Amino acid sequence: MQIRTGDTYDPRVIALLDHHVTAARAQTAPGSAHALDLAGLRAPDIAFWTGWDGETLIATGALKTLSASQGEVKSMHTLQTTRRRGFGGQMLRHIITKARARGLTRLSLETGSWDYFKPALALYQAHGFVTCGPFEGYVEDPNSLFLTLDLTRG
Repeated sequence: MQIRTGDTYDPRVIALLDHHVTAARAQTAPGSAHALDLAGLRAPDIAFWTGWDGETLIATGALKTLSASQGEVKSMHTLQTTRRRGFGGQMLRHIITKARARGLTRLSLETGSWDYFKPALALYQAHGFVTCGPFEGYVEDPNSLFLTLDLTRG
């Protein structure tokens, strides 16, 4: 997979992101979905990447800067037909590398607690993320899981 800076105006990117947001909201209780829409991904505190197999868009991922020391993983999504081939892990490692390069010492994320999100949870845990409490404006929610990674280790 080739990872590129994401173009939120590319129709292929818009279609995959629309699917991501729609699926996340369909699989989460009302008010508990935190997937960024296109406007959110265009904010100045967001770095957004896309993963490509040739000219086929297969993955997305973003890094939101929360402070000088903390970032948040956002918009992680892999095309359904290409899952379980390592592309999600490749995108996540890219985000972790970029976060470290920016001098961040902590990377956190929110994901759903429902069965639909179990593969994502397994991916994050396999990369060293551990459970934590809500951060940066999130609140306790039985529909959300909060994870964090200490970037000063490893």
